[in-house]
Amino acid sequence: MSGMLSGKRALIQGVLNRHSICWGIAESMAREGAEICLTYQNERLREGVQECAATLQSAFTLPLDLQRDSEIDAVAAELERRWGALDALVVGAAFARREELDGEFVKVSREGFHLAMDVSVYGLVALTRACRGLLRASGAASVLTMTYIGAERVVPNYNVMGVAKAALEATVRYLAADLGPENIRVNAISAGPVRTVAASGVKGVGGMISEVAEHSPLRRKTDRNQVGDTAAFLASDLARGLTGDIVYVDNGFHVLGMIEVGRA
Repeated sequence: MSGMLSGKRALIQGVLNRHSICWGIAESMAREGAEICLTYQNERLREGVQECAATLQSAFTLPLDLQRDSEIDAVAAELERRWGALDALVVGAAFARREELDGEFVKVSREGFHLAMDVSVYGLVALTRACRGLLRASGAASVLTMTYIGAERVVPNYNVMGVAKAALEATVRYLAADLGPENIRVNAISAGPVRTVAASGVKGVGGMISEVAEHSPLRRKTDRNQVGDTAAFLASDLARGLTGDIVYVDNGFHVLGMIEVGRA
């Protein structure tokens, strides 16, 4: 399976540091031969992302705040200049204010709701639209985003992010329908809980990780390398028949209807 992304070019948004799920994706795609561009949201995060990029062969970084259309357009223009085409686009951004993840969902503020939807959902639409010409030029491109089972089921302290992820999954399907005629595939990975900077804002995430490790059919926790390898597959020609799908990488936890008390 080595080299299945040889000659492909991937833009990966969502790396904060080496614990990020999207960093696992970058590692796997680079291992399989892809050229990588990583983005950083602001100057505070620039150094950490550049340190990650420095460990990959031929990787480079660009500034990108998904709430700034000018920066989205600038990234697309720079990739047009450097590459002329884009084979894989990974959009991993998700954000909600910490106070919107605590207590009852019904108390979510209008501003907090709009912020979560703007970053976590519209960011995928905006960046995909800006890169559409580049993806079309690939001839066979893949767009990928990250979701979570909180889109389907109520997860304590996930609140507005669960609603945003549900909207994100619907967005994947609509984009897949729009872009399929151009041979651009759009999918999402629903990963099990992983300890990341973003996940630290969800109260009780450590307990969620332990539950997956103890009760999932494969009896192990999800790690970023599992997610990364699945992403590399989805970006490859091996997955050329898959679009509009939610692919679970949670060691089978999503198949459980109820956890048996006392189950080992």
